[in-house]
Amino acid sequence: MAVVRDLAIILLAVESLVVGIVLIILILEVRSLANLLRDEIKPILDSADETVRTVRGTTTFVSDTFVNPMIRASSFATGVAQALRMLVRRRS
Repeated sequence: MAVVRDLAIILLAVESLVVGIVLIILILEVRSLANLLRDEIKPILDSADETVRTVRGTTTFVSDTFVNPMIRASSFATGVAQALRMLVRRRS
């Protein structure tokens, strides 16, 4: 019975060593994965940020050079058309 007990203790010790080594390897792999994700995601986020800035600049440019003048021109044309309608109604 003592031999079985001694073998069980030895097997448990070896198993504990194997589990410990596997845990250390797992921790190193998780750390490596975290570093890889940080190194890969940072450039992607920087690129997305640059794209957002470019889009914001483009929309501002289009708004300032095209949309706002078109709104002013359309408003002016609508005002002139309304004034002409009122003048035509009064003369009739």
